[in-house]
This record gives sequence, structure tokens and C-alpha cells, in this order.
Amino acid sequence: MIALTAATGQLGQHVVEQLLPKIPAHQVVAVVRNPAKAATLAARGVIVRSAGYDDPAALERAFAGVEKVLLISGTDFGHRLAQHTNVVTAAKRAGAQLLVYTSLLRADATPLNLGPEHAGTEQVIKASGLPYVILRNGWYHENYTASIPPALAHNAFVGSAGEGRIASASRADYAAAAVAALNGSAQVGRTYELAGDTAYTLAEFAAELSRQAGKPIPYVNLPEGEYAKILLQAGLPPPLAHGLASWDVGASQGALFDDRRELSRLIGRPTTPLSTAIAATLKS
Repeated sequence: MIALTAATGQLGQHVVEQLLPKIPAHQVVAVVRNPAKAATLAARGVIVRSAGYDDPAALERAFAGVEKVLLISGTDFGHRLAQHTNVVTAAKRAGAQLLVYTSLLRADATPLNLGPEHAGTEQVIKASGLPYVILRNGWYHENYTASIPPALAHNAFVGSAGEGRIASASRADYAAAAVAALNGSAQVGRTYELAGDTAYTLAEFAAELSRQAGKPIPYVNLPEGEYAKILLQAGLPPPLAHGLASWDVGASQGALFDDRRELSRLIGRPTTPLSTAIAATLKS
């Protein structure tokens, strides 16, 4: 059996959808904090087990009889290393034979403040003795396409990434990499640096958005503090608003650029073009 944490999350849902055509539903274990949110998965035959990252005993029960575990990194920033350690320990105690982890692009060298928790988790995984595959995911297209509606409303796409080039891919692309690792297409004991095939600046993002929307949407580069203020005014929680602004600054420093194309090689196809992601958002 294959278990995945955060199965009802944005990435986890893609992983489940791509796993089900490949293996029987009763061989998939969705580990979730709120089983009610996984009712549709249960109706399709997926095994749903309840466990949060802060509950080691529940995690061990959730992994009972499981051969492979996909640890999708949590979102409780500042607490993730301890939480991820709980998952790794539970997987080992349950006798899992493979642990796949969704880390961050160049986690051990990134200027992003997200790096230390990911790099620490990687060290915990390696020290555990579990066979592993580490997937260092780059940015999602969706991190920027989510800003399209306000950009259209205000006739400007704002950020703090300057001329930094961003090699993003879709969540479905990164989910495909996780499925490949779970299905044996990735080399055990290897760390993969994953990113989209083609990089762009936010000015180029705005130009493509303008082309598809049929009206000019310029990119406006702002100092980090001003961008964070706009995000706060839009209603984002302070940690997320300040985080997004700082991560954009990291992008200006090259944190989100990669041209090795390891993602497309792992999934056996090109990554989703940015233009496709923008088009999908405009149609939604």
C-alpha cells in the first residue's frame, strides 16, 4: 500500500488523482486531519485514516501495513521540522520501505527562509535509515496565477521579484513526479532538483497575461515592504503576506531559477507551459 499525507491538500489531491489510474484504490491510504474532507475519496475505495503531523501515535497507526509513504511538506511554518520528524519516525516504526518527501529547490542553499526546515527534514530522513527519494520542488505556476484576478481588477500585476527568472511548473507536474517516485521510476537515495522547463520574469508573465486578456496589464515591481502591505490589505494573514513578499525578493536573487529539466525527465514529458496555466485561470 501507498500512504500520502495531506491527501486533501492542493498537491495531495493531484497525487491521488494520478495514482488511482495506476493502482487499485484500496492500495491507496489517504492520511488526513479531517476525514470528512476525504469522503469523496472514501467513496471511491481509497482508505482514509486520520492523523495530524503533531500526533506520532496516530501517524504510526495510519501507516500500518504501508510499504511506501509520501510526506507532503506541511504548511505550519516554524513547526514543520518537528512535525516532519514525527512522520519519518512513524513511517520507520510502521516498517515502510520507501519514504518520498516534497522538499524545496536547492533547500540547502536557497536564500528563501523556507529552506532550513526543508534541509533539516532531509537530514532527518537520511539519518533514519529509511530508503528515500527527495523531490526538491520549485515554485508552482499557481503561486502566481492566483494573483491574476486582482491583476485584472486593478490593471497591474505587482510583485518584488525584479528581473529574477522563475522556472515554475504546475502542481500537476510536481504531483506526477511524486507518482513516478512512488511507482519506482526515481532512483532511491537520490535528491532531485525539480523545476519547470522554461523560466520567465514577472514582467514576461504580465506580458503573456496581457496578450491573453486582451488588455495591458503591466508588471509593477515594488519594494518588499510595499508589496507585503498590499497583500495585507487584500486580507492575507500577516505570516503569508510577509512570506510571499520575501520569497519574491528571493526570486530576484535566483532562488526560483533552474535549467536542468530534471522534472520533465522524471515525469517523461514536458512541464506545463506557463501560457497554458494562465489560459486555464482566465477560463475558470
